[in-house]
Amino acid sequence: MRAFVVRAPRRAGVEAVPEPIPAAGEVVVDVHRAGVCGTDVELFTGEMAYLHDGHAAFPLRIGHEWAGTVSAVGEGVDRHWLGRRVTGDTMLGCGVCARCRGGRQHLCASRTELGIRGGRPGALADRVAVPAGSLLALPDRVDDVLGALVEPGGNAVRAVQGAALQPGDRALVIGPGTIGLLVAMFARAAGAEVHVAGVTERSLEFARTLGFDGVWAAGDLPDRRWDAVIDASTDPTVPAEAVRLVEPGKRVVLIGVAGSPSPLDSRELVFADVTAVGVLSASGGLQAAVDAYASGAVDPRPLVAATVPLDGVAAVLAGNRPADAGNGPKVHVAIR
Repeated sequence: MRAFVVRAPRRAGVEAVPEPIPAAGEVVVDVHRAGVCGTDVELFTGEMAYLHDGHAAFPLRIGHEWAGTVSAVGEGVDRHWLGRRVTGDTMLGCGVCARCRGGRQHLCASRTELGIRGGRPGALADRVAVPAGSLLALPDRVDDVLGALVEPGGNAVRAVQGAALQPGDRALVIGPGTIGLLVAMFARAAGAEVHVAGVTERSLEFARTLGFDGVWAAGDLPDRRWDAVIDASTDPTVPAEAVRLVEPGKRVVLIGVAGSPSPLDSRELVFADVTAVGVLSASGGLQAAVDAYASGAVDPRPLVAATVPLDGVAAVLAGNRPADAGNGPKVHVAIR
């Protein structure tokens, strides 16, 4: 079968690889559509931290935002999965440690991450093998486009949950990339007044088309405090700024990851009685994302700017935006 393989930094392409065989407890999924993520870019360029701390190594088969149909099941798997349209969790814990038993498999010290960590092949391929326990069934109202947006949507769900928003609260989302805009969409669905801040004019112009209550250049924010500030950027200075912007006693949520440490004076948290919440992964938010897409409460389709074939992935990872791309931040890959 075909799979996208990263052999070394910036050396990647489609290769013929062996077909996956489902181990006990696994299924094989025929992948229909996958998303390209910032993590995929970091793995392609060699900048991803896991490549430097031993959790990942070249060659890599990337891809962790996907939708497809189950075509084979391994020993011990209920055959009702055959033919089902599905997506799945990226974070795959050992299943036996205290964290996994407590529902925190995304924090398992021995976890693999689909297409990212521990050598587990990803979904930028014709087929992928995944544990049956990681699957979510997709209803008919959640097509392949939406299915491949469930994983980033789950991250956004957890960020909004971490913000503890109430209807009418004013939320500020910093960073109008895919995750930031999804956070803004889910915060709006929760009844919040939602504002988005960013840096580049193209991203701000696109955010304005989505109907949020306010879209601001980072230096032009109104002089007010916010009931929640959610950092979905990669700027190391933003966490400290978020603490200065949030209403005392309220919440800052950190879901963006900078490439260098973020300086933050913990005294500012203490003196303002601010709660800071870190969010890692979509685990725990995936079903809520499926439900919101199925009901129409959240429609992330406008975020997809272009769809490319599998052999177009390397160019996208290298920063070459498709010529016919819209202004949205997400690129999808049509596998079949």
